[in-house]
Amino acid sequence: MKIIKRNGSEVGFDINKIIVAITKANEAVDERNRMTSVQINRIAESVVLTCEQLGRSPSVEEVQDMVEHQIMAHGAFEVAKAYITYRYTRSLIRQSNTTDDKILSLIECTNEEAKQENSNKNPVINSTMRDYMAGEVSKDLTSRLLLPPDIVEAHNEGIIHFHDADYFAQRMHNCDLVNLEDMLNNGTVITGTLIERPHSFSTACNIATQIIAQVASNQYGGQSISLAHLAPFVQVSRDRILKNVREENAEAGVEMTDEQIRKIVERRLKLEIRKGVQTIQYQVVTLLTTNGQAPFVTVFMYLGEAKNEQEKKDLALIIEEVLRQRHQGVKNEKGIWVTPAFPKLIYVLEEDNINKDAPYYYLTELAAMCTAKRLVPDYISEKKMKELKEGNCFPVMGCRSNLSPWKDENGEYKFYGRFNQGVVTINLVDVALSSEGDMDKFWKIFDERLDLCYRALMCRHERLKGTLSDAAPILWQYGACARLKKGETIDKLLYGGYSTISLGYAGLCECVRYMTGKSHTDPEATPFALDIMRYMNDACTKWKKETNIGFGIYGTPLESTTYKFAKCLQKRFGVIEGVTDKGYITNSYHVHVTEDINAFDKLAFEAQFQDLSTGGAISYVEVPDMQNNIEAVLQIIRFIYDNIMYAELNTKSDYCQVCGYDGEIEILEQDGKLVWTCPQCGNQDQDKMNVARRTCGYIGTEFWNQGRTQEIKERVLHL
Repeated sequence: MKIIKRNGSEVGFDINKIIVAITKANEAVDERNRMTSVQINRIAESVVLTCEQLGRSPSVEEVQDMVEHQIMAHGAFEVAKAYITYRYTRSLIRQSNTTDDKILSLIECTNEEAKQENSNKNPVINSTMRDYMAGEVSKDLTSRLLLPPDIVEAHNEGIIHFHDADYFAQRMHNCDLVNLEDMLNNGTVITGTLIERPHSFSTACNIATQIIAQVASNQYGGQSISLAHLAPFVQVSRDRILKNVREENAEAGVEMTDEQIRKIVERRLKLEIRKGVQTIQYQVVTLLTTNGQAPFVTVFMYLGEAKNEQEKKDLALIIEEVLRQRHQGVKNEKGIWVTPAFPKLIYVLEEDNINKDAPYYYLTELAAMCTAKRLVPDYISEKKMKELKEGNCFPVMGCRSNLSPWKDENGEYKFYGRFNQGVVTINLVDVALSSEGDMDKFWKIFDERLDLCYRALMCRHERLKGTLSDAAPILWQYGACARLKKGETIDKLLYGGYSTISLGYAGLCECVRYMTGKSHTDPEATPFALDIMRYMNDACTKWKKETNIGFGIYGTPLESTTYKFAKCLQKRFGVIEGVTDKGYITNSYHVHVTEDINAFDKLAFEAQFQDLSTGGAISYVEVPDMQNNIEAVLQIIRFIYDNIMYAELNTKSDYCQVCGYDGEIEILEQDGKLVWTCPQCGNQDQDKMNVARRTCGYIGTEFWNQGRTQEIKERVLHL
């Protein structure tokens, strides 16, 4: 069994340290109040047993809480008082060097929390380590100076989660929709160099990847680009190639028919499209931005964005090439084709591609094949999105963060160039447990926690106010989000709903189970779950009216925080069956991963919650290997089109570099810890295997903490 130290490193569990600590406290009290050595050993053994039952590595603080509880259970209150005093004294000493200690553990690569904090970051790499070190300083400044103490305490206790505190000191925002159309057509500036309108499709792709890298280095969330913004440059290349072919023929004295020339032009054009798409895929995968990971970029594929029929056909050529290259994958260090994490792909289902007789149905078939093998693309239903977004269809920012419709001064809807200010998540399970099942008390505590979230979100908003456009020229001056003047603040972009700010939520499933005794899929409990969603929406509506800021509720994609929340709940309320007995809590409104439900019922059920999650949400179904059953994938895709705005299929895509096994890498429990293991050769070296799993709406490939790993292990199939 292991234990997690305060600096995040993981070491072997030593019962003798517990015995020594209790003994010291025991010796500090009057002899008549002391415990016997037998009692001390029993306390230590009880703590060990409790830790083993957790099914994960406990933290030092958790173990010390257990010791306190056991000492008091034995009636040794004076010893307990001495033990608590000792803990408090040591805590005061540690407060002066906690940040130093954490930074040193990062440098020495012993910080287990950092290793598993982000499934797409490798903390051993210098750029990642540098980002984490800066993040520790930012978190320290944030907790000591920038946030009110009650918000810091609520964050530490897992009552709320103040996302991305490691970037808060730097006045950075979360996600955005890059206005690639403006930047390509009207030019941009990258590191002081003017980039003019490209004269070919391949050049446009190259510029796009440079923009992606620059944007990723100036914010901390996801970004989305649309292939429709690249489509006009296909015609630019076509015209250039046509001119070249005619010149070549004239020089060679060769006469060709228009049809012969057209075929040559289209053949060369497809080759250029292939190279351009390859540039995007390989540069995104191989780029390391300043935060030590590949840019978190989403590529949007929507035929409906084309401005005319020829542009739609050209856009279809690009989409086809993107899907074919993603289906193939990228080569790992062994030269084997594997699944990359990025770019994330979103494919829009629409009348032109959803039915077999539709002109672009072949793209949907190709998308289904790609999903079955590489987990992407995800799917947006144009029909359902238009119902919910005032007749509009547009991409999410990153993995799910969604904008509300907004019109400019000319009454035109605008989506590209907009962004999200940040997220604060409420732990709904904690609200329920704090109410002790009393419904009146539940709503009262809910109000208090929502007020806490509101004040935390306003801290985010106020932190961004006054930010000069000079802080990130690519974002604020050169078109990605705006074209402000040098020295101008971004303040006007923070109001009126132009940008959003998100009230995240997590654990609706466990919250409802505790309050009603039933799953939120139970018809008797579903109305309560929907009431909770409406209550958060009403709060956001109220805040928006009071502040003129674009509040919205957001189905939080918990990654490492799912584990943190679970540990905090167990610490505060103990282990409660069906509520706190896991190393994770459920993302947003999702059906619990262990619940037996078929794919179609799950999507239909979750659609009603997705409709209410106005700031963003995504649903998924867990499926087995579907590469030989593409028709079943297409059935799910058609169901998505008719029933839910945004959904995806989760499958597995693994490879063992030791023996060449390309089936599912298993998760086994060893010595109280979950370990990824090749079922063919037994390889457990994570550096010698490629594992891709979708955990939060996006794919992770750098492995996960124990809580998230347990959640992945316990997922049931929906087909």
